[in-house]
Parts: sequence; structure tokens; C-alpha cells
Amino acid sequence: MTKLKITKRISNALISSVGAGVVPRIGLEYIAVGREKEVKAVLQDLDNIGEGSAAFRFIVGRYGSGKSFMLQLIRNYAMEKGFVVADADLSPERRLTGTDGKGVATYRELMQNFSTKIRPEGGALTPILEGWINGIQNQVAQDNDMRPNDSGFDDLVETRIREVVKDVEGLVHGFDFANVIIAYWRGYRLDDDDKKEAALRWLRGEFGTKTEAKSALGVRVIIDDETWYDYLKLFAKFISDIGYKGLLILLDEAVHLYKITHTASRQKNYDKLLAMFNDTMQGRAENLGIYLGGTPEFVEDKRRGLYSDEALRSRLSSRVKNGHKDISAPVIQLETLTSQNISELLYRLVDVHAAHYNYNKTLKPSELQEFMQEVVNRLGAEKFLTPREVVRDFISILNIMQQNPDISFNELIRGDNFKPTPPSKNSDVDGDNEFAEFTL
Repeated sequence: MTKLKITKRISNALISSVGAGVVPRIGLEYIAVGREKEVKAVLQDLDNIGEGSAAFRFIVGRYGSGKSFMLQLIRNYAMEKGFVVADADLSPERRLTGTDGKGVATYRELMQNFSTKIRPEGGALTPILEGWINGIQNQVAQDNDMRPNDSGFDDLVETRIREVVKDVEGLVHGFDFANVIIAYWRGYRLDDDDKKEAALRWLRGEFGTKTEAKSALGVRVIIDDETWYDYLKLFAKFISDIGYKGLLILLDEAVHLYKITHTASRQKNYDKLLAMFNDTMQGRAENLGIYLGGTPEFVEDKRRGLYSDEALRSRLSSRVKNGHKDISAPVIQLETLTSQNISELLYRLVDVHAAHYNYNKTLKPSELQEFMQEVVNRLGAEKFLTPREVVRDFISILNIMQQNPDISFNELIRGDNFKPTPPSKNSDVDGDNEFAEFTL
């Protein structure tokens, strides 16, 4: 039987992540099941964004439906297609807007997590800028038969750089953004690490005062709670101009906006969200996609959720006709995976595990069904069964079998010592636990 072709790095990441109850960052395509329509809709979004459009989607589902997994899957597809991707979890300290820098804190987290296909782990801002400058230098050298040390070479490079940044100068805050990009180039040109670092700090939203920014870079503005989204739009335009398809922003744990107890503060965050949504829907943003993960309560609660705002409710209300969902609607509702989906997932995990440890798999689909049934029998809660608990138990069994070849699968699952992990008590809401959103 042919083994799955997968690198050790990816198989190890998958086994380690799902075994610990967290969403893998890589290799999700090997274990993604039951999301064909949703993936197709997102891939169409990516095509549109790459052509200069924008998109805003809410990935909505209860615990166990797969929000975080779906967001990570989107992340991987986007990087593979040539997008820059940034992701962040919202929290009490990271919101869309708020006092004490809670809005710009989200921006800083996104900038820290800037990722590309060749830098998927984050921290890609510097490689993006330097790769772009190197590309321009190579082009100038070829076009003019020059070498970097030749007189006038740097001037020609700067002229090309200014031609690119000129495209963003007319946008809101574009002039200052362009000046900081030029400042980075000059630091690069003069081998001035302080100048380059000052430009990077500004672009990452790390300057606390305008005075500090003016002293370091000669610009009179900083990225703050009120303006950070404008700079994401500038980045989206800029990176598309230098060769990427666009910028994708992924925000998870939106339930933390729903949890804001102060009504006025919560409403300000919803107002900010509405402004971002309108921007993308009305064509005021280019090459930008925003995906927000949250629970049904976050969206549909008319007292504290998005539906408490009439403008948002009218835009996000469910679009179902004769039982069929409009998958192009702003809200993608994720249903909990079926038992058949979970069985398929387990079989894929067997493939990954066998490839990683280099053994011939012997488990049959019927045995996987027996495992599922044994879990249900012992927990007595099929409707609350989520992939997170099932997968953790299943990976443990595969590990034990690999470490102890004399033990059979049936021995393990039917023995008195087999105690399936019970479902979380908070199965209908996003928990505060960092593992609460491992779903497939």
C-alpha cells in the first residue's frame, strides 16, 4: 500500500498539534474534511482580492464547528497563492478600538505575524521590504548595465522606489507612509541600522508619541487606535504594487468584543467593525481581505451581539432560501462535522501517523467506526462530541500502538483503562482556555 507523501516537518507538526489539542499552523490540507463549499467560496474571494477587490467575511460557528481551523486553512491557502497574511486573536487587551492602546495593540500583533510563503512563521515585514529593494537593485543593474558601486546607481534605485510609493501617497495617511518607506530605503542605502529600525518601529505602530516619530524620521504622525486600519489598507495597496497578490487579515476570538461589559465601549468596537466592513464592501479598500471568527451569540444576540446594531444586523442577516445557504454572503456559518466527517478525519490521521513513523497502516474503516462508537458509549453524549477530544484520544492510541507493537487496537479501546476525554462544559461558547478552539 502506498504511503502518504508528506515531509517529517509537516507530519510532526500535525501529530504534535492535534495530540495537544491545538490547531496546526501547517499541513492542514492533509486533514481538512467536510468544508468543500466554504473553501470554494474563500478561494473565489482570493481570486477577487488578487484582482484588486476586497472582502470581509465572518466565520461563525459554535464550539466544535471549526472556526480556528478554517481561519488557519485560509491562511495557508492564501500564502500558497502569493498573499501576505497577518493573524491575531482578539482579547481584553486587543480590540478594534479602545483606551490605552487596545486598538493599536491588535495592529502590532498583526504586524508581528506578517507572513508569506517563504516566511510562514511570521516576522516577514523586513524580508518583504529588503526583497523588494533587492529586486529593484537587480532590475536597475540589468536595465542600465551597472553595478551597485557605480556612480548614480543608488539614485536610479531611489527613483524606482519613489515611483512605487507614489501610488499610495494619495490615500489617507499615504504621504507619511510613503516617507517612512523612503526613510527605510535610505537607511538601507547608507547601512544605517538605526534609521532602518526607526522606520520599522513606525510601520509596526511602536512609536508612542508624535514628537518621538518626528525626531527619528521627520514625520508628524504615528499609527494609533484611530488610524491603524487605514494603514492596513495602505499596506494592502503597497504590497500588491510590489508583487504580492494582496493582504489577508485574520482575526479570531471575536467573542471578546461581545464580552465587553461597558455598552459604549462595545458599541465603539462595533462601529469600527462596521466601518471596516463598509470599506471592503463599497470598494474603498483594494487587495484586502478580512476574516473574523466568532460564535453565533457574537453575531445574533440582539442585546449585546452584532445584531444589537441595526446597520450590522441588516447587512449580516442569514440568507437561506428553501434550506440552501448563500455561501457568498458575508457570514459563513459552519456546521459541526458529522460522524462520517470525523471518521474520514481519523483515517487521514492514520495516513499521516503511518508516514511519519514509517509503518504500514493496518487499521480498517470499520475499526475507526468501532472507536467512535466506543467513545460515544462511554461518554453517552454523541451530540456533544467534538473533533478536539476525539482526535486527542485517537492520536494517543496510535502512539501507544506504535510504541507497543504487541498491543492490538481492539485491546486498547475496549480495555477498562480506556477513558475518553469528556467534552468541554463550555461547548456552546468560546472558552478562555487557549485550547478551547481546537476544532476541525
